[in-house]
Amino acid sequence: MTTDGATHGPTHGTTDGRTPGGATLTRPEGLTGAEVAERVSRGAVNELTERTSRSIGEIVRANVLTRFNAILGALFVLVMVTGSFADGLFGIVLVVNSAIGIVQEYLAKRKLDRLALLNAPTTRVVRDGEVRVVPTTEVVQDDLIELRTGDEVPADGTLLASAGLELNEANLTGESDPVPHGEGDDIMSGTSVVAGSGRYHASQVGADAYVNRIAADARKFTRTRSEIQDSIHTLLTYITWVIVGALPIAIWSQWRTVGDQGWREVVLRSAAGVVGLVPEGLVLLTSVAFLLSAVQLTRRNVLVQQLPAVEGLARVDVVCLDKTGTLTAGEIAFEDAHTLDGQDADEIRCALGALADDPNANGTLTAVAAVIEAPGWERTQTIPFNSSRKWSAACFAERSTWVLGAPEVLLAADPQPSPPEVLETIRARVAALADSGRRVVLLARSEAHLTEATLPADITPAALVTLTEQVRPDAKATLDYFAEQGVAIKVISGDNPVTVAAVARTVGLDVGDPVDARTLPDDEDALREVLATHTVFGRVTPEQKRAFVHALQADGHVVAMTGDGVNDALALKDADIGVAMGNGAQATKAVAELVLLDGRFSHLPDVLAEGRRVIGNVERVANLFLAKNAMSLVAILAAALIAVPFPFLPRHLTLVSAVTIGIPAFFLALGPNKRRYLSGFLGRILRFAVPSGAVAGVAVITSYLLAGSSYGVPPDEFSTRCAVETGAKTVADVECWQPGSGATITLLTVFFWILVVLARPFRLWKAVLVAAMVGLAVTAFVWPFAATFFNLDAPLPLVWQSLAVGAVGAGLVEVIYRLSPSVRQAHHMRD
Repeated sequence: MTTDGATHGPTHGTTDGRTPGGATLTRPEGLTGAEVAERVSRGAVNELTERTSRSIGEIVRANVLTRFNAILGALFVLVMVTGSFADGLFGIVLVVNSAIGIVQEYLAKRKLDRLALLNAPTTRVVRDGEVRVVPTTEVVQDDLIELRTGDEVPADGTLLASAGLELNEANLTGESDPVPHGEGDDIMSGTSVVAGSGRYHASQVGADAYVNRIAADARKFTRTRSEIQDSIHTLLTYITWVIVGALPIAIWSQWRTVGDQGWREVVLRSAAGVVGLVPEGLVLLTSVAFLLSAVQLTRRNVLVQQLPAVEGLARVDVVCLDKTGTLTAGEIAFEDAHTLDGQDADEIRCALGALADDPNANGTLTAVAAVIEAPGWERTQTIPFNSSRKWSAACFAERSTWVLGAPEVLLAADPQPSPPEVLETIRARVAALADSGRRVVLLARSEAHLTEATLPADITPAALVTLTEQVRPDAKATLDYFAEQGVAIKVISGDNPVTVAAVARTVGLDVGDPVDARTLPDDEDALREVLATHTVFGRVTPEQKRAFVHALQADGHVVAMTGDGVNDALALKDADIGVAMGNGAQATKAVAELVLLDGRFSHLPDVLAEGRRVIGNVERVANLFLAKNAMSLVAILAAALIAVPFPFLPRHLTLVSAVTIGIPAFFLALGPNKRRYLSGFLGRILRFAVPSGAVAGVAVITSYLLAGSSYGVPPDEFSTRCAVETGAKTVADVECWQPGSGATITLLTVFFWILVVLARPFRLWKAVLVAAMVGLAVTAFVWPFAATFFNLDAPLPLVWQSLAVGAVGAGLVEVIYRLSPSVRQAHHMRD
């Protein structure tokens, strides 16, 4: 944040070393306490104040005050007013569904609010001439900051002093090589010190710091798109309008037919019809399916930060991979030492082991030490590695001096005792090895004893040492799996495209021609063409990674992006599914939908399998819920048309919903399902559930009329014998229950067959499930307490009559299923 009078570079136009606002950019004692307080008062501090998620109150309101809850809540209140508490069981779903939604979003809020773009909790600052350690969030603009090895740079600024300062900028650029910085260089937040020390003034803090500007968009709370949830939302919108039209029809028709029995009977019959129009368990079951999948994945070290991401990965058809940290472990590994002419291979390995036997070894020597043991040579002198000269050396008692460094530097030493043709041969070998993606350093020897950082005159090339990035052992198998599933791979990295291509080849990718992203056009259409024909991209900036995601999405692809650095954060946020590695930057993990806690890329197939299971199973159970809605609508309209009471009380539909929809749907939603993703979720549901539900509606009205003509109370006695007496909670005359009982048996028969159809292919556990549900339904009729609670009474002839009507309805459901190829293809698949 810039305020009047503040500058962010060397001072100009003043003679006392202060900016017009009073800050000093050159004073070695740093800011005074008063200057710090002044900056704190105007908000020039190193913290972000914008909200990243909704407040707890907003979360509660968003999950409680929904259209779905409003409909059921109003009906629940009306039913409770009648005093018939058994008919208000559907209200339990209200509480459970809202609770799951609140807990889910609250956990997401906590994760987002813990977003920390800087891992270092404290920073050393110079104030009033003293070095102090303060929380990183208390750094203020123009603070004089001291950096040491291991520190993270907390704010942007310009170096005032540098003692061999080298920064790891991989989080910002994707390149793992340390970058040296000297006095006057600009440095940016999000980087870390790997060598040396320095002091600089913090010119950009808080939201103005580079790493925070990158993550500003990423910090905003957004929900992962879910086709399932979008489809259910669309269904609820349609159903809302259906209810708006059906409610007055239901009230009018029931007042006309049972109004003489009192207002409570009108309310109960009308509420039963409207409750049947609401898929009260569908949203709940979808949330539970996502939640339990997330729990399953957590056991496999996959953290699901937004539940719909489980479904999302199953829809992905392009995965964009960041090489470092995804295909590779982000560390270099020693590969081989290629001995040059006239050198002894054993001596070369001993020399490498001796050089690596150094407590201050750099990354290259650390990789060597992991493979080659120290020979026990006595070290007499060390010239440490420096990025500016690009070599290190060590002298050993009674042995040669050995130098390890960049080939282009050591081969250009002057004087150079080796003949020019030998040097050219070595350079050609270096180029060939580098083109294959290897990192190459040259090991040279000398008989001179070094006392300063100057190359000796008799330096002689001895071996070419090759190093490679450590490829994750599970990367190839995972990529092969995605290839089998028809998922395209794009490798996107900030590294050299040749290096990236070499790594891609080792994991079995068809690389083609690697692309240097610096040559790519800004035009999205042109970018789409390049992305369609190439696989590997190097020198990609964070902004380009984001553009890649947008271009692929514009081409109709569902895109997943993996990464571990801050430079990946924006692309991960904009991708349909963002996947972060557990050892990645905190900012990247916080904006990702999925975090691979142990960094193993091989977990992604597990997520894909979970996503398929969720999509396939939720589609199965959604058919059950929507069929009930269609049945209720047909029954309401038919009852109004022929002037009969609605066949059910709310408790009847609670029973039917529990044993044919709710309980079996819960188990079906958790069962195995390996079906590949098929688009058209909503269309398939409508093609099967609506006609099947309509058949069920006609069947129950038919059964109700047949039962009323032969069983129950004569119509002229209905108003006197079937009215709810004052102080009572239900009708006492069991004969009044018989027409509704017959309709309930018919509805159970049709819906059990819908359940059988949707449970295909049948397995033993599914057969046991259906048998158990049939047993519960029978128990409700034969157990006196349950029969009284649900107002059920059915003489044996009525049972057979109702079953016969239900069997006809079940047969028609089977016909509908067989005449819908897309539905049959989606459900009749091996699991």
